[in-house]
Amino acid sequence: MPESTLSLPEPYLEGLCHVVQCLSPGLPFREALLRVLDSISRDMPFTRAHIMVQHPENGSLHLSMTEGKACVPHLTYAPGRGITGQVFATGKPIIVECMKNHPDFQNRLFERNEEEMRHLAFLCVPVILQKSRKGEEEAGKSVVGTLSADTPRADAAVLRRLCRFLEVVASLVGHQVACLQEDMLRESAHYTRQDDRPLPSALQSMPSIVVLSQSMNHVLHHVAQVAPGNTTVLLRGESGSGKELMASAIHQCSSRANRPFIKLNCAALPADLVEGELFGWQKGAFTGAQQQRRGVFEQASSGTLFLDEIGDLSLAAQAKVLRAVQEGEIVRLGSEKVVKVDVRLICATHQPLEKLVEQGLFREDLYYRINVFPLFLPPLRERADDILPLAEHFLHLFARRHGRSAKCLSPQAADALVAWRWPGNVRELQNAMERAVLLCEGDTVHPCHLPPCLRASEGRAAPGGRNLGFHEEVGLLEKTRLEEALTLSGGNIHQAARNIGITYRIFYYKMKKYGIDYRRFLAR
Repeated sequence: MPESTLSLPEPYLEGLCHVVQCLSPGLPFREALLRVLDSISRDMPFTRAHIMVQHPENGSLHLSMTEGKACVPHLTYAPGRGITGQVFATGKPIIVECMKNHPDFQNRLFERNEEEMRHLAFLCVPVILQKSRKGEEEAGKSVVGTLSADTPRADAAVLRRLCRFLEVVASLVGHQVACLQEDMLRESAHYTRQDDRPLPSALQSMPSIVVLSQSMNHVLHHVAQVAPGNTTVLLRGESGSGKELMASAIHQCSSRANRPFIKLNCAALPADLVEGELFGWQKGAFTGAQQQRRGVFEQASSGTLFLDEIGDLSLAAQAKVLRAVQEGEIVRLGSEKVVKVDVRLICATHQPLEKLVEQGLFREDLYYRINVFPLFLPPLRERADDILPLAEHFLHLFARRHGRSAKCLSPQAADALVAWRWPGNVRELQNAMERAVLLCEGDTVHPCHLPPCLRASEGRAAPGGRNLGFHEEVGLLEKTRLEEALTLSGGNIHQAARNIGITYRIFYYKMKKYGIDYRRFLAR
């Protein structure tokens, strides 16, 4: 790009426009940041654009992402050391007009040669996260990282404009860089080298497993690690977070994959029936026992038994389960004969078993017997990267199942899905998408097809999590209502206006105000 062109505002405005497009709502933050780095390197005279993030625990600066690469070598800086460390420590940008001549430029990251050092400048700006304080109008600021790039040597005024451009970009990506920092903290607590290895083909081939987030990828690698043996696994997590699916994945990746996989929800049966379901009964053991029945322990023998909500078992049933696990034998109700069983046990609960043990509601010996390999499944709200991939998976699944034409989500529907907190986790998302597919008449799911609670959530927060002001929230709700009306009328403005009880003139004015193009909604 000629230096004379960089004195005009157009390339900067066009570059910023592309950056904003890269930050589309609902896009996983790593992918969004990578797109931004690639975009500014394509639109502007930048090379080696990269992001450094401060580790929340040890305070060092880590190279987290660079143009074209989401995974980078492990390199760190100390705050205050080198150009990057100085920018982070002071919160102020630095322009290095010539790398070769600057005493603080260390050239640690990219091993530039002598020729490049003589002909390149270096720009580094802080990435600042704005923190609003509840109940206060004043907002706080914190530096979470730096954004840097190489650029050809140029006039000082041109370098200042390029640096200012980078500052604006850094202000736009503050939330995504903060997510990188949070991810780094989670990695330090949970990351193992196992997470870098390919997943077993049995896991990769399961169509129901849709994972993009790092936290769930970590869970899957633990599944791959524990599945081949016979170790008892305890799945922990909120209702609807996917515990049954993980139990099935463990079975499918085990040596017992071709053997029975038997499931029992301990909370779904009355207490007086649970023991019969677990261990079976002899004919005549109780009123109504017309014939002998095998319990789930016998049915699962040589295979895998999944006991969901084990925290709901009675103390009497817990004692018998403990014997079955320890001794490998059970006794049917109404019988004295001992039956040998060979079962790989997987348990699940959403309850705090430790507290139940303290209260005397769960046997301590059984707790230690099943808590050999605990796996914690994060709730959907803590793995936002998985929301849209899961939604699209369910959309295509239910469209095929019900013979519907729905193929994709509108941007507004995607925003609503990401903004919702998902108290019912993946199960709630699955139900919401099935409803949307059934209501959708065309090929695109719009907010009007989603449950009312999700449509309401769309107006409460911006995609980045920032609380909206009153006028912004009202504007979002108005825009959503207009788009829903246009969707239902097939793009007919007169009909849409009548449907929501306003005049054509007001409807048309508000369409222009919110930049809504009625042609997107025309019936095809």
